[in-house]
Amino acid sequence: MMQDTLDARVELALNSIRPYLEADGGNVRIIEITDEKVLRLEMLGNCGSCPMSAMTLKAGVEEAIKRAVPEITGVEAINVTLLD
Repeated sequence: MMQDTLDARVELALNSIRPYLEADGGNVRIIEITDEKVLRLEMLGNCGSCPMSAMTLKAGVEEAIKRAVPEITGVEAINVTLLD
């Protein structure tokens, strides 16, 4: 039951930023929330191939999620290569 609530709260937080992602032809999908409370996402559409998606993930998505759902310890995208 606790996991369902967490998923729902994360989904609500994602919904708050989806219009910005969709404006650029992208979106995100929850893959899982690990036992360590790391949210794993798939970047969809243009977000999957955009060179700025790593920055979008960290600055936009992760910030919005952590603000709305403080239990989440981190956000990872399974299909984004982070530039060093």
